[in-house]
Amino acid sequence: MRRVLVVTAVAAERDAVCAVAGSCAAVPLPGGQELRRTAGPVVLDALAAGVGPAAAAAGTATALTAAALAGQPYDLVVSAGIGGGFSPGAPLGSVVVADAIVAADLGAETADGFLPVTELGFGTVAHHPDPALVRTVAAAAGASAGAVVTVSTVTGSAARAAELAERHPGVLAEAMEGFGVAEAAAAHGVPVLEIRAVSNAVGPRDRAAWRIGDALAALTGAFRTLPGALTAPAGPAPEPPRP
Repeated sequence: MRRVLVVTAVAAERDAVCAVAGSCAAVPLPGGQELRRTAGPVVLDALAAGVGPAAAAAGTATALTAAALAGQPYDLVVSAGIGGGFSPGAPLGSVVVADAIVAADLGAETADGFLPVTELGFGTVAHHPDPALVRTVAAAAGASAGAVVTVSTVTGSAARAAELAERHPGVLAEAMEGFGVAEAAAAHGVPVLEIRAVSNAVGPRDRAAWRIGDALAALTGAFRTLPGALTAPAGPAPEPPRP
């Protein structure tokens, strides 16, 4: 049996994950939070940890520690939810699986522009999930694979969207929790993924154009495919080159 911790920001996203099983059992965590657990060959424990990377990291670390102390460690952590999509690669209602989980604004502003914290000589700004796992999960879900940036302030202008796209070539989506989840997973030595369903375009803030219901339905659809993707037998090893 495989055990997967799924960390969302809010209850609506958590419930979209639970919808794959129809219902989820409540499992208390230290500090008053609780998981919602689905049964099956792949156990999904969904946690609504709160908005932003700090809340996501704290909730993830709590759940990982509790599982380890109970002798039931997780095999995988997934940061999941809805988010903004960068045009044209991630249209409304599409799903993105992150091949890079990037802290978009962790660093310093200088006279010459933004410097990521790595160029200041410390820390990290990106986590890179296992490429084979990303390909398998994306193919099963009919999703695109690309970078997802974590921000503390949601983009609300065309200028900011263009800045992020220029700084992170190939970026597909923006959200607020992935990097925090990935930091906690890395500290516990557990592999990580990020799966986002696109509810709005990254750019000028236009709530009338958001499609939250469609995105939550797409998130449920993606998680219906996840257990099969995680338990599918590995393909044959590539043949060695002929002399």
